[in-house]
Amino acid sequence: MKTITYKDSGVDIAKADRLIDGLKGRIRSTHNAGVLNMIGGFAALTEVPGSYRNPVLVSSTDGVGTKLKIAFMAGKHDTVGIDLVGMSVNDILTLGAKPLFFLDYYACGKIDENVYPSVVGGVCDGCLQADCALVGGETAEMPSFYKDDEYDLAGFAVGVVEKDSIIDGSTIAAGDAVVGLSSNGLHSNGFSLVRKLFFDVKNYHVDDEVPGIPGKLYEELLKPTRIYVKPVLNVISRYAVKGMAHITGGGLPGNISRIIPDGLATTLRLDPATIPPVFRALMEAGNLGMEEACSTFNMGTGFVLIVNDGDADAVVASLNESGEKAARMGTIEKAADKAKVTIIS
Repeated sequence: MKTITYKDSGVDIAKADRLIDGLKGRIRSTHNAGVLNMIGGFAALTEVPGSYRNPVLVSSTDGVGTKLKIAFMAGKHDTVGIDLVGMSVNDILTLGAKPLFFLDYYACGKIDENVYPSVVGGVCDGCLQADCALVGGETAEMPSFYKDDEYDLAGFAVGVVEKDSIIDGSTIAAGDAVVGLSSNGLHSNGFSLVRKLFFDVKNYHVDDEVPGIPGKLYEELLKPTRIYVKPVLNVISRYAVKGMAHITGGGLPGNISRIIPDGLATTLRLDPATIPPVFRALMEAGNLGMEEACSTFNMGTGFVLIVNDGDADAVVASLNESGEKAARMGTIEKAADKAKVTIIS
């Protein structure tokens, strides 16, 4: 009787190991002195920097969602790893934490020798942007569970903040300024609606050129999530930042309202002329009103800081000098019987 091996069942451990070995140089490029061992062991060892007096670890996990479907359709996989890192490190950044390390989970039906290195290479790129180390992960080849040409991703970030420097929104007060940082397009949220509107309603193909949107459609949709770690940590080191929000699912109202204390609110003015073209195209395709669009997409703002009114101009200038596009969006007001976030256009 012929021996039936694990490889015969669709799981090629040797191929996965070979691909990981080929990526070790890129992975090592993300490491710093705090990483005590290289990938390949059972677990990763990372030191908490000794400069912290009373360090608190901050953690988050996230994925890329159905944006991956766009990558499958376009055959372009080198940016979704940046998305994976960005979704988690931007979340821990909202508490004032500096990312320390990152782990990834890659699950697929059949590991592809071209796709897998492209995805993990993107994760390395994201870690370099966030100044954190890729210290390990899991690669799971699961035949018949996933389609052979599809995969899913999950990421896990851990950072550190001084206990007395945690930024949780509790000190936000009337008169404070709301500062927004521009997004790099859609980032990683709302893609089930994006696919419905562009591919089912409008019958576009990923290679199409859509009126008003520069380049091919997939190029716009696969723009990676902007990672705000370095410029925002620079601001935190110089100014009293009271609260921060990563604008993901739920849009501006859903995320900013999470950090505004009860009894306070803000009204944000969104000029329709400044809304990036991809969002205007989506609103037209779905006949979406501003309220629905703002509750689903980031509408051009990927991250928000709340600062003292007197610091607002300097904070905006600092962010713009670092290469971001920042602007004041509104002011915190006393409002006991009002929605915490109102968008007007």
